[in-house]
Amino acid sequence: MPRIAGPCALVFFGVSGDLSRKKLLPAVYDLANRGLLPPGFGLVGVARRDYTDAQFAEIVKQDVRENARTPFREETWKQLVTGIRFVWGDFDDEGTFKRLRSTLDELDNRQGADGNHAFYLSVPPRMFEVVVDQLEKFGMVDQSQGWKRVVIEKPFGHDLASAKDLYRAVSKAFPPESVFRIDHYLGKETVQNLLALRFANQMFEPIWNNNYVGHVQITMAEDIGIGGRAGYYDGIGAARDVIQNHLLQLMALTAMEEPNSFEANQISIEKQKILAAATTPRNLDIHTARGQYAEGWQGGQLVPGYLQEKGIPADSHTETYAAIRVDLGTRRWAGVPFYLRAAKRMPRRVTEVALVFKRAPHLPFTNTETSELGTNALVMRIQPNEGVSMHFGAKAPATAMEIRQVSMDFAYADSFNESIPEAYERLILDVLLGEPPLFPRQEEVELSWQLLDPVLQHWAEQGPPEQYASGTWGPNSGIDMLKHDGFTWRRP
Repeated sequence: MPRIAGPCALVFFGVSGDLSRKKLLPAVYDLANRGLLPPGFGLVGVARRDYTDAQFAEIVKQDVRENARTPFREETWKQLVTGIRFVWGDFDDEGTFKRLRSTLDELDNRQGADGNHAFYLSVPPRMFEVVVDQLEKFGMVDQSQGWKRVVIEKPFGHDLASAKDLYRAVSKAFPPESVFRIDHYLGKETVQNLLALRFANQMFEPIWNNNYVGHVQITMAEDIGIGGRAGYYDGIGAARDVIQNHLLQLMALTAMEEPNSFEANQISIEKQKILAAATTPRNLDIHTARGQYAEGWQGGQLVPGYLQEKGIPADSHTETYAAIRVDLGTRRWAGVPFYLRAAKRMPRRVTEVALVFKRAPHLPFTNTETSELGTNALVMRIQPNEGVSMHFGAKAPATAMEIRQVSMDFAYADSFNESIPEAYERLILDVLLGEPPLFPRQEEVELSWQLLDPVLQHWAEQGPPEQYASGTWGPNSGIDMLKHDGFTWRRP
């Protein structure tokens, strides 16, 4: 049976932002609807808007109706709304935190939160230290009066030095076990299924190595542009936004050895070994690629290029396509390149991990008979259409020997009656339970930046990113990166 969180209060800083309204608040409601939150649960929103508690509750109700995954039920809402509060003010204003302290004291007494408070920082990284300092100043981080936890959204800094500065700022007030770095990809059901696929089945382990795997492709493609996120995205780019966290974590989970148990510490140790063994090739001109989407046709519509997006400087060098090759210095993976790519304005939205196998050493067929045979692959789809597929050759139904590529597919939606929970549901519940197996630790964050920093520095010394038309699979440099090694990108 799933564990239910104990009495507590969850504080959202920056609650008026898109992430809170579209993901976080609906996830809290879904947890309540599934019976995973206690009756004595408090939800506090903090933002600059001057709302009353009742006005904020109506906004939460509207967001829940529009974005929750479970049906809206009045009985669930009546239970949840008794603990909803709002605190207005700026994050650098002491009055804001005086009001927050008073609100939490009231929830402790009325809702029975027992001093157990989680602070979710859905704010720009530059505000992390400001908020943490204010929480410490007003006595809201005292672990002797119930547990206190802080949740940080990626990016965890913009390079290695800033990641260390961020850690020092947060660790002044919170011990390491109370700091939760949320990477929502690690909360997705299919990411956890990747571990189940590997370690619950004997059939895959014998081929999960360099004897059979030729290379690994990890792709996160989006079919949208930056939308209204120019202020956040420009200067960050695809590599910092996606590769440093999502894709390197997926690589570590794909490549790591079997842990002794599924405790957080054991999983983190195995991931750290992989990240410590990861290197990028010396020739970054050949084995990395970056691009920037230009005007093009997508979904039957002519869409603007990145430089034409509102709020983007005309001379911006921010990449919207990033691809790198990573090599692992381990016995299992020596000689197997891992290719990581993240991009916007691709032909379709997909995130997948593909183990592409070596060709059979001998094919007793003519070239004509195998002309339509591709390479064997085991593909784990993270989103959308979550599942696993195997790609292999089979004889076409005809008198002549003709071998074609076919697929054998497992889809979550077809195999299970249960709906797949939103990743934030799982992660928020884990924060309230104090269970951190799916949260990257500081050591993992630093190892990821150590790998990526030289690539970013190399790109900073180059000219502008290569342009690619929206609705295509990226710049020529991305294609050439694999072509140089004798491979091609899979068409997801």
